[in-house]
Amino acid sequence: MGQFAAPISTARSLDSAPRPAGRILIVEDDPAVQKVLKRLFESEGYAVDVQGNGQSALESFQANPPAVIILDLRLPRLSGSDLCKQVKAQAPTLPIVVLSATTDVSDKVLLLELGADDYVTKPFSPRELLARVRAALRHTQRSPNVNLVSFDDISIDFRKMEVQRDGKVVTLTAQEFKTLKFLVENADRVIGRDELLNDVWGYQNYPSTRTVDNHILKLRQKLERDPASPVHFRTVHGMGYKFVR
Repeated sequence: MGQFAAPISTARSLDSAPRPAGRILIVEDDPAVQKVLKRLFESEGYAVDVQGNGQSALESFQANPPAVIILDLRLPRLSGSDLCKQVKAQAPTLPIVVLSATTDVSDKVLLLELGADDYVTKPFSPRELLARVRAALRHTQRSPNVNLVSFDDISIDFRKMEVQRDGKVVTLTAQEFKTLKFLVENADRVIGRDELLNDVWGYQNYPSTRTVDNHILKLRQKLERDPASPVHFRTVHGMGYKFVR
C-alpha cells in the first residue's frame, strides 16, 4: 500500500505557493505512507494528525474537525467508505481526498457518491496529491455572500448546513448539498455539467455526466414546487444548468 512516485523535495521545488494554515487529518494504516504524508504536508505548513484506523480517525474528527481529510480506503476497525459516509453526514462540506491502491472505477464512483471530493490512486505523486488537496480546500472555502438564502418556501442556512421547506428540515445527501451550494453561489450563471463535476465532485475523469443530471433531478424533487416545471433549477439546453431565485 505504501507507494509514491516522486520525492517530497520535488513537490516543494515545483510549487512555491504560500504556506497555508489549517490541520490535515491523515487516515492511513501503513507506517511508511504515514511518514511520507506527514513530512509532505508539514513541510508545506500544515499541522498534521495521523490516525491508523477508521475508528480513531472518526473520534479525532469529532473532537477537533480538520480542514481536510486524506483517507485510505482499506482501514482496520472502520472502513474508509464507512468513515467517509459518517464524516459527510456530520460535516457535508469538509473536503475528503481518498488515497487508495484500488483502481476499480466502481469504487471511485461509490466514494464520490458518498461525498469524497477527490480520488488519488497509489502509487501517487506527492506534487499531484498536494495540488489536489489545495484544490479541494479552495472549493470548500468559497462561501456565499450571505449565510442565509431563501426562495419560495425554501430556506438555506449555510452555517448550519441545513435546508428547510415550509419550516420542515429537508434531508439532502452530502453531494446534493454541495451541488445546491455551488449553484446558489453561482446564481443566474449557466454552469456546464463538466464544470459541476470538476468543482463539486473534484474528479475530472468521472465516468458520466448523468450523475449531474440525477443530482439536479433530486434537488428539483425535494425543493421545487412543481419538479416537472422547475422555476429555480433550470436546464439551459445544450449548455447546462442555472439556478434562479
